[in-house]
Formats: sequence, C-alpha cells, structure tokens
Amino acid sequence: MKRKITLKQIARELDVSVSTVSKALSGSKEISEDTTQKIQAFAKLYNYRPNNIALSLKNRKTKTIGILIPEIVHHFFSTVIRGIELIANRRGYNVIVGLSNESFAKEIINMEMLANGSIDGFILSISKETLLKQDYHHFNATIQQGIPIVMFDRVVNDVLCDKVVVDDFNGAVKAVKLLLENGCKNIALITTVDYVSVGRLRTQGYIEALQLNKMEANPQLILKIEDNLNVEHQLEDLENEIAHFFKLNPGIDGVFAVNELYAVTAMKVARKLGRHIPDDIQVIGFTDGVLSKHATPSLTTVSQHGQKMGEQAANLLIDRLEAMDAESSQYIGDGGGKSDFIKVVIETEIIKRESTK
Repeated sequence: MKRKITLKQIARELDVSVSTVSKALSGSKEISEDTTQKIQAFAKLYNYRPNNIALSLKNRKTKTIGILIPEIVHHFFSTVIRGIELIANRRGYNVIVGLSNESFAKEIINMEMLANGSIDGFILSISKETLLKQDYHHFNATIQQGIPIVMFDRVVNDVLCDKVVVDDFNGAVKAVKLLLENGCKNIALITTVDYVSVGRLRTQGYIEALQLNKMEANPQLILKIEDNLNVEHQLEDLENEIAHFFKLNPGIDGVFAVNELYAVTAMKVARKLGRHIPDDIQVIGFTDGVLSKHATPSLTTVSQHGQKMGEQAANLLIDRLEAMDAESSQYIGDGGGKSDFIKVVIETEIIKRESTK
C-alpha cells in the first residue's frame, strides 16, 4: 500500500508552493493546465487524500449540528432529538448531543468544546441554573463567533436567535378548561418556580382558564416545587411535599401539573391517601411521555409534539446555515446573514386517558 502524503510534501517534491498545490488539486483556473496535470498525477501516484477534518476547521463547515439539552432521561427531550436527527440526516448533516444536567457551568463547557471547530450550529434548551442566574453571555458569544443558535422549549428574549416553543399558555388553558367541564370545583396547580419560563406560562394559563370561568385562583391551591439537585432524594421529597399539600387542601378534586412527573406523583400520593382517580380527583399533566402512558391509571396529558419541535428547530438552523453560505457573510446578532429571526409556536393537544372522566 502506498504511503499517504501531504500537501507540503507534494509542494516540496515538485518545487511549488503549498497554495499552488491546493489550487491545482481543486481545479482552479489560476494554475496552468500543465502544472495542474503534473500535480494531480503526482498526488494520485502517491495516494494523496485531502484532510477533511482540517478542511472543515479551516472553512468552519463540519456538516454537524450540536444539540445541548438539560437532561437525557426526559422523554420529551428524546423525542426532540429524534426530530432533529430525522431532518438533519435528510439534509446531509450529523448531530452531536451534549448534556448540561441543568448546570450553568456544564452548559458553558459543552458549548466551548463543541464550538471549537466541531459543529456548524447549535440547537439547545437552556439549563435551569442558567435561567436562574439570567446569565446568557455564552450564547451571545457563540453567535458573535459566527455560530448560529436555535433555542427550543426553554427560551429567553435576551438572546437574538431563532426559537421553537410549544404554546404553553394555551395548552394549560385547555387542560384546566377540561377539568372544569368535567365538574371540578377546586383545581390545584403543581408547578415549578417562576424562573423557568415554561412553568411560568403554564401557571398563567391555569389562572386565565379559571378567570374565563369567573373563578379566582386560590394561592393555597398552587404548589410551586423547588428543584432538589440531589436526585436520590428528589422523588421522596416530591412525594412528601405533594402529600403535605393534599392534606392541607382536602377539598381538591382536580389537579393540573406542569409536567408528567408531578402529575404521576400526585396520582400516587392521592391513592395512598385513599382518594380514587378519577372519581375523587381528576389529574392532567403536561408532556405526553412514557410515564403518562404506563401510569396507573393512565394519565390524561397535554401533548407538546416533541418530534415536530425538533424537526422545526433543525430546519430553522440548516436554513440559517445555508443562508450564511449563500450570502458568504458572518452571522451576527444585529446583521449579516439571514437576520430575520423566526419564532415557531407548536400547538398542543389534549390526549385523554383514564385520569379524567
């Protein structure tokens, strides 16, 4: 087998510059036909192959998308990744998945590592710690480097980029409206703390649905769960918190939870307290994942259409990258490239199961 050689070795052997070799191998008209034929014949004889990794670093074209998500076990994020991969592969791109584990520091480390020549652009959902800190400098710095970002699910207005979100507000309105139509009078809300945008919007939808039915939201019926970063104790703490909440409010006959873990846990606690579902308490959760389908009873949910969200995000990013190529301009937040940022809103739907009447 012939040993592979480099551009520098070809240039040295033929007494020409590396630039001349590179242009001749790419068929540039700047190089004479005689020189081009000589260089190409020599390269073929000595089994020259271009270094695609080096070329991609030089040209910042890797045909690879970086995906950054807060957690891997969440069914919603796995469906988003499926949608991104489907479109990326169809359009000639690969994907790399990074995990922030809801950590601000890990989010920055992942972005710095992948932005160093490994990927052309990011699709990401922001970590809870980043939202709490409200520090988005790493996103803006990445964009300023010429690497576009598409945010999904958890997004912020402070970063100018394309975004894909679910209609959290109206999804919550639909859920609470269904509970009201089913005869619930004391509907509880189990939600996140307000710095997480999706929880805040779903809380607003809960309040709006009650007001549309000429009812005021009772603060005593709203439970805001603080995240416990100690995973071993998280589920136990969650159960204890919901059990205490139910005991303080024995009249609860409906529960809207902003995610399926809270909803499934609420059903488990209610059964332990001797309450029957859906006869005594009806429950609806956000996100139609594996827990919802296999819970006992199965959980009525608000579907976020995660795969569709991923498909939309991938198309937005690749369209952005191709627009940058077409215009041969740097992508920056206030101009250059395709600067008309798009926000896609995914509609929700109610998936009815056994936890409601």
